[in-house]
Amino acid sequence: MTDGARQRGSVPVAAESPKTDEGSGTSGVALKKEIGLLSACGIIVGNIIGSGIFVSPKGVLENSGSVGLALIIWVATGVITAVGALCYAELGVTIPKSGGDYSYVKDIFGGLAGFLRLWIAVLVIYPTNQAVVALTFANYVLQPLFPTCLSPEIGLRLLAALCLLVLTWVNCHSVRWATRVQDIFTIGKLLALGLIITMGIVQIFRGRYYWLEPANAFATFQKCDVGMIALAFLQGSFAYGGWNFLNYVTEELVDPYRNLPRAIFISIPLVTFAYVAANIAYITAMSPRELLASNAVAVTFGEKLLGVMSWIMPISVALSTFGGVNGCLFTSSRLFFAGAREGHLPRLLAMIHVDRCTPIPALLVTCVSTLLMLCTSDIYTLINYVGFINYLFYGVTIAGQIVLRIKSPDMHRPIKVSLAWPVIYLLFWAFLLIFSLYSEPVVCSIGLAIMFTGVPVYFLGVYWENKPQCFNNSVDRLTYIGQKLCMVVYPAEESEGGKTSREAEPEEKQALNSGEL
Repeated sequence: MTDGARQRGSVPVAAESPKTDEGSGTSGVALKKEIGLLSACGIIVGNIIGSGIFVSPKGVLENSGSVGLALIIWVATGVITAVGALCYAELGVTIPKSGGDYSYVKDIFGGLAGFLRLWIAVLVIYPTNQAVVALTFANYVLQPLFPTCLSPEIGLRLLAALCLLVLTWVNCHSVRWATRVQDIFTIGKLLALGLIITMGIVQIFRGRYYWLEPANAFATFQKCDVGMIALAFLQGSFAYGGWNFLNYVTEELVDPYRNLPRAIFISIPLVTFAYVAANIAYITAMSPRELLASNAVAVTFGEKLLGVMSWIMPISVALSTFGGVNGCLFTSSRLFFAGAREGHLPRLLAMIHVDRCTPIPALLVTCVSTLLMLCTSDIYTLINYVGFINYLFYGVTIAGQIVLRIKSPDMHRPIKVSLAWPVIYLLFWAFLLIFSLYSEPVVCSIGLAIMFTGVPVYFLGVYWENKPQCFNNSVDRLTYIGQKLCMVVYPAEESEGGKTSREAEPEEKQALNSGEL
């Protein structure tokens, strides 16, 4: 759908905002640049560090077969993550749009490829991930109340739903509030990791480092082949998931040319250090067999070393996952917003509040889709189905970086990395995906099938422009109702000269308030 097509009808494209654009003298509703370097680091760290490092790092250990190789895989995965993040940094400032890899794939490979990335994300990936993290939050909040049995299922789902509703309200109210929540809970989860690491250092000084001695660290407790090493890397890669989320909010980042790469240089090494140090700490308190037998490693660690203060660990996991839900809501709603702005989703999702400048419709859809996922009992199977596709698109996006270098060698690139980095990343991901497809052909095939259900949707909903007038009228009416309920309008877009593409009209905001659109 073209820009012109999106601006037809009775729906306003821009409205007056209380804030005046600097240097332009015009007022316009637009996403505000309120994410500084600290908040940018908070988004990356807060989205990467969720429940994984506290609950289940055993996947890496189980598939690597030895403590030493597991630690090497944690370090190597952190390095590969940093390489991918650097490639995304170049793409983020070359194509400075919110929406992350969706925007890059669409601009480089065309509308259908971009839509398929958006489709699988909207349909399953982000609602499912948010639901799982919210359920993890609820589980660890309720765990102290049910120490000898499982928490009731209905209680878990209701508390997870309450968490989502509260954080959706925060994100709808203010970008600044949402980033402050992210900053605070990121600091909280780093303090929790700091406690684990400090206790690990104390254990080492007490001589509890048997499994860190080279002879013992590389002693295998089970056979290990190339396929299992690939699975260990895949488990580690899941734990580092979220490293690309800052690219979803590029348009709200203060000075992205400087702060995007800076946030990456600060955040990825910090997370890598924290992950490796935490795994070292775990192994000072329990043997590999004990670690593999635990479904909540941080809780077992706390029970062994903290005694009566062991309740700190479940609370730490709860704080970590609460921040994780906030980060998921903040970034995934921007993906929906970006898709709607390009005409790949209903145009109401591309609108923002006339005063708060937050994408309220996109946030509400994100919240509702996640609440629906909480009603299902098969979320983890869905994650397995689409995990392969999610990581496939990481490779497609970085391959697009190479294609863009060939197609547009003279394009302005404020950040330009060596082509060796995307090549290294693609070789790594090819290794992972080939062995994943070989090991789990049915799961990967179902993931591909879910993705390709988006093809007919694209041709009917996006490619087919001359739809019946009655259909267009119905969509316009629903859009109008949504505008009235949410008090939203299209954001003003900036042109090359730094001015908004359309000057604000105060009458539009007054019309929205009075219902005379």
